[in-house]
Amino acid sequence: MRNLWLAVIFVAAAHAETYTLTLKQTVDRATAQNPEVVMARLDELRAGEAIRIAKDPFSPHIGGGSGLAYSYGYPLSIEGAAPAIFQAKANQDIFNKPQSFAVAQAKENVKGAALATGEKRDDIAYRVATMFVDLDRAAKLEDALAKQVASLQRIFQSVDARVQGGRELPVAKSEASVNLLKARQRLENVKADRDYAARSLATALGYTAADLIQPAPDERAPLAIPATEEGALQTALAASKELQRLESTFTAKGLEIKGDNAQKLPRVDLVAQYALLSSYSNYGQYFLKFQRNNAEIGASIQIPLRVGPAVKAEISQAEADQQRIRAQQQVERNRIALEVHRGFQDLVKANMTNQVAKAELDLAHEQLSVLLAQMNEGRVSLHQVEDARLAEDEKWIAFYDAQFNAEKARLALLNQTGRLTAAL
Repeated sequence: MRNLWLAVIFVAAAHAETYTLTLKQTVDRATAQNPEVVMARLDELRAGEAIRIAKDPFSPHIGGGSGLAYSYGYPLSIEGAAPAIFQAKANQDIFNKPQSFAVAQAKENVKGAALATGEKRDDIAYRVATMFVDLDRAAKLEDALAKQVASLQRIFQSVDARVQGGRELPVAKSEASVNLLKARQRLENVKADRDYAARSLATALGYTAADLIQPAPDERAPLAIPATEEGALQTALAASKELQRLESTFTAKGLEIKGDNAQKLPRVDLVAQYALLSSYSNYGQYFLKFQRNNAEIGASIQIPLRVGPAVKAEISQAEADQQRIRAQQQVERNRIALEVHRGFQDLVKANMTNQVAKAELDLAHEQLSVLLAQMNEGRVSLHQVEDARLAEDEKWIAFYDAQFNAEKARLALLNQTGRLTAAL
């Protein structure tokens, strides 16, 4: 069994592929191939078929068969018809208001399902965009940490030489060794996180869990965002598919109420039937005239004289649902307003953090340049230079984090305003 599992893992690894994609290609693929988007489209398709089901009573239903039976004495009926060699029946709704409102409600449900699909598509677009940014950050962080490990390796070698020469205490070597081990551990953790992020993004794009996604080495220009918070809020409210879906659900409930009220109206059905009777039957013994071919066509009119209390209860339930939907719409508007406000605040904080990180990186670079010049003059040691290089590497990591956090803040704000896919 163990060998079998090893074989399965080997085969999966042999077929694993690495896909290099840009952010736009990632979002395009996700909105088309993501399993959750595919399931949402299937739900939309299912809702569309519900229209055909609701329209079915308005289409003619024709059935044929035989009511042949041995008859003794007075000709009895079989399922409401005389015994016959062959008989056919047809029926179709002509006037059925409750069913007409059911058709309208099914059409409104299709509209709501389409909005739900669009909402899921936008959600997946934002989710994979942030996953892509996190994966890109992990790749750059891995490169920076690899440089940091190399710097700490050189520091360890320098300290080791100084300890061997008696110019440093042995504890300095132990300290350098611990710092090197911690940096290697940090690098391995980032590698593992990057591998998991690459596989997670692959599954979100419809690939297998064995595949990997690698961000393409392109320079992404900052995405354009709304100029003001008020403008962003109005755009977000107008573009919110959740608000539109709730409004569609409210309309569908109104049609349901109309359909319940329409149960008090008459119903008219078209009916037709044909029967071929046997010439050997005993109809002639009981009827003055007998003929084999018999047919009728007409209308079945049903007038409700009194509807039960269930109708009123169903109307009350639908009205309560409408009130609940109105409350949900208000909650959603407040949520959108808060998210847009917070999005602008997060973007301001991210931009400020990015500026500080850039300034600190420039300062660390200048300090390293000064120490390199002093080392060439013999005024500072290699150990001091490597310490400065290590500090610069840390500033690079902080700068990468600030850049990616600012990009994610812009993605979040664009997602809140419904303009993410258009911006990409």
